[in-house]
Amino acid sequence: MGRIAAWTRRHGWFLAVFALGAALRIVTMAGYRPALWFPDSYTYVVTAMRPRPDLVRPAGYSMFLRLLEPFHSFAVVTLVQHLSGLLVGVLIYVTVRRAGGRAWVAALASVPVLLDAYQIQLEHLLVSDSLFTLLVVAACCLVARGRAVSPRTALALGLLLAASTLTRTVGLPLIAVFGLYVVWRGIREGSRRRLARALGAFLLAALVPLGAYGGWFYATYHRIGLVGSNGVFLYSRTMMFADCAAMKPPADLAVLCDPRPPSARPSPPDYIWNTASPLVRQPGITFSQANDALANRFGMLAIRSRPLDFAESVLTEFARSFTFGRPVYPDEATYEAYQFPVTAPPPPDRAPAVTGAALAERYERGPLTVTVAEPYAGWMRAYQDVAFLPGAALLVLLLVPPAAALARLRARGRREAALGGGTLAAWTVWLTAVALLAAPAATAAFDYRYVLPAAPLACLAAALAVTRGRRDAGERTPEPVEMRSDQAVL
Repeated sequence: MGRIAAWTRRHGWFLAVFALGAALRIVTMAGYRPALWFPDSYTYVVTAMRPRPDLVRPAGYSMFLRLLEPFHSFAVVTLVQHLSGLLVGVLIYVTVRRAGGRAWVAALASVPVLLDAYQIQLEHLLVSDSLFTLLVVAACCLVARGRAVSPRTALALGLLLAASTLTRTVGLPLIAVFGLYVVWRGIREGSRRRLARALGAFLLAALVPLGAYGGWFYATYHRIGLVGSNGVFLYSRTMMFADCAAMKPPADLAVLCDPRPPSARPSPPDYIWNTASPLVRQPGITFSQANDALANRFGMLAIRSRPLDFAESVLTEFARSFTFGRPVYPDEATYEAYQFPVTAPPPPDRAPAVTGAALAERYERGPLTVTVAEPYAGWMRAYQDVAFLPGAALLVLLLVPPAAALARLRARGRREAALGGGTLAAWTVWLTAVALLAAPAATAAFDYRYVLPAAPLACLAAALAVTRGRRDAGERTPEPVEMRSDQAVL
């Protein structure tokens, strides 16, 4: 009992936050049974029940659903997703503590992922983001130890990043980010053989699963890639600024022009899903190889014709991540999908979603219904009105590592102060957070859902940047290995 009491006192801040986060998730599961549905959810279920690569989304999350299919319960799926959210909070806390951070700093870093209402609502949606967040945070926590990268660690990093990319394709550029970390740490260690082994293990673990999935995709569609929608999304992205008068497209591309000025056009997703879109009106399905290639040519021509406008639109979309409030964007329906609803959503009416709903009933072995139970649902709606991380706070968190590095440089007057092993890891985590915000802004459009996986990483990077642990590349923070009668350690 004495050891338990000492351990509780030592980690009291985090235990309080964790307990509140767990209670909020229990209330959510009681208020919305068994899960909340997003338009993408039905596609994931189709791929889970009929294993086949999807043209729009990789199949990683669908395989996660397939893994849980023997339980025949979407409530089990949301339970696992809520547990993954709690696990992310634990990973962040443990990582900061082992880096030498104070208990209250580590607990504070875990608050957004554990207590943000939109994080909890996202975990209750049948979408890939909770799984993706867990995989990326786990990879960041591996490098945040600030140690030399062994081949075994490199192998684990590669597998985590491959799994994250097969869950959401935005994970693909992270392989380059973490690859640079592996190379840089190997150079600092000064052993070419160790560097070669670690880098080889990393690339093998990251690229072999992607290559295998790409082979499956090619065997299915006779197309190279992981998805078949890159051109379509690029087209929708460039319609924010594309001007056919300046582009002067050939006749086959001119059919994709929108005569309205950019200020009068709908949001980018409309050009993918709205039946009035010039691309959707083309023969065949929207994501056919011919339509995707046509859309890609249009998008590339728009960027070449107006590169400055493209850069401005990317910055505009990127800046939406840092607004203080939550203005409606990209459209009302998408915005409302991230709110705890008052009533159960209506059944889907689009053909692919109807197919997904039928397969979801097979998955559940029962009717597909969403029960909104009061007062629990009302408690979460009220909580969501006040408990979330504002975009402006996210910006502050992202500014902490540069500010901390500048302060150390000025105080110590040497370059090593900003490039030690622990701080290099913090920069890797920081760059990962920025990449997760920038990639959708450049290739698709801003969506509040895309911001949430970056928030825990921004918190982790900020906490590591201000932690006063040993930061030299060759030093490690001591880890207690004994339990004494008068003290318990993590």
